[in-house]
Amino acid sequence: MNLVWFKRDLRVRDHEPLWRAAQHGPVLPVYILEPELWQQSTASLRQWQFVRQSIESLQRQLSQLGQPLWVIQGDAPAVLQRLCQAHSIQAVYAHMETGDGWTFARDNQVHRTLRSLSIPLYEYRQHGVVRGLKQRIDWATQWEALMAQDIGHIAALTGPGPGPFELPSQWASGCMTPCQTQPGGSEHAWALLNSFLTQRGREYTRDMSSPLSAQEACSRLSPHIAQGTISIREIVQTLRSREAADALWARAYRSFDKRLHWHCHFIQKLETEPRMEFEPLHRGFLDLHPQGPDLEVVERWIEGETGWPFVDACMRCLKATGWINFRMRAMLASLSAYHLWQPWQVPAQRLAQRFVDYEAGIHYSQFQMQSGTTGINVNRMYNPIKQSRDQDPQGAFIRRWVPELAGYSDDWIHEPWRAPVGLQLRMGGRARLPIADPVESARQAKRKLTEFIQAKEMVPEAQRVLQQHGSRMRQTRPKYRETTPSPQGDFGF
Repeated sequence: MNLVWFKRDLRVRDHEPLWRAAQHGPVLPVYILEPELWQQSTASLRQWQFVRQSIESLQRQLSQLGQPLWVIQGDAPAVLQRLCQAHSIQAVYAHMETGDGWTFARDNQVHRTLRSLSIPLYEYRQHGVVRGLKQRIDWATQWEALMAQDIGHIAALTGPGPGPFELPSQWASGCMTPCQTQPGGSEHAWALLNSFLTQRGREYTRDMSSPLSAQEACSRLSPHIAQGTISIREIVQTLRSREAADALWARAYRSFDKRLHWHCHFIQKLETEPRMEFEPLHRGFLDLHPQGPDLEVVERWIEGETGWPFVDACMRCLKATGWINFRMRAMLASLSAYHLWQPWQVPAQRLAQRFVDYEAGIHYSQFQMQSGTTGINVNRMYNPIKQSRDQDPQGAFIRRWVPELAGYSDDWIHEPWRAPVGLQLRMGGRARLPIADPVESARQAKRKLTEFIQAKEMVPEAQRVLQQHGSRMRQTRPKYRETTPSPQGDFGF
């Protein structure tokens, strides 16, 4: 009998480990509830809610094929060792995972455990990420080849039958409170994909930027991609099989297709250089913030209490729903790094907890990109007031999520502290002063960053980063400019 270890691949369609294991006899499908995984600083109860529903969906799918899922609590190496010995397992099948440092260490321990038992572990790719990659030459070509491969379908499974299946509703004391998030499971993933490609996505390129329209206009597939309830390959093949009804649909399809490509492009960065979870990708920025984070400032930022109405609305929306669109995520990360001048590591962890669709590879790549520590990116310093007026001109989003400002007129809601005191009182009460002046704080950040860069020899390290991580679609000399557009994986979709 062969064991299939499910991790972030909670589906039966386009699941190569399951398909290959089934070709060699009975299958024992297992999901391991790992307490230590859910105690990590990026984990949260809202993420567990989505995973729990996805596991329940996977159980239904596997049961229909003839062999229910087993769910067992414990440390993965110990659980796998016990199962292999108790059930005479011939081989273990799993997908490769590009996760954070904890999952990398756990996978290494699993490899050592199975080697000690003389049981082979067969791992397969489910993304365009290449393990052991040194350079990006022909990376896009291999991605296209992987996406074009035929998808193996499983008609039936044999195995030991039902086993343990315990799913706690609450999991890990360190997880934060839940939220009203979208449901997990392959059924919901396919429903979202179909509604996006036939109804919601026509104005995708126009409506993805504003939080007012992005909730409907974006695919909302990012948590499903992060937990593998649907595969990137099936999304790509379904998308490319569609006929564009008009020019707007054609444009939306092309834009979405590009973002699926960049999803894997950015995860590849963490696979190639795992230290970027902890350190700046460009080593020259290691001592940019020697004083460390101001935890009081970080707390006001993450709780939506900065006094910048649009920023606070975005944070409160994220806290309540577990999702916000890419442009707003980029703005929130940028503001923490520049206007608030905080080192990116702690804000990155706090924001990861809020995302139901947390994907380590995209998250850390994007957070460093928006914080200016990659050495090959344009430094994007978002003006929170300009973003507010551009993306929420009538203040509807602000009024929904910052109700204490609901009485303010369109003229004053973006900068309520600037209104005369008497007018503020008539519109609902005295507005709080913002955590910093948006213009002056950006000016100071530019000055600090310029002085820091000018005092160092930054180009050689930037060349290394570009050589190792830059897209080969266009290659230029590093001028602190990213050579690829921004993705919308964990940071949007």
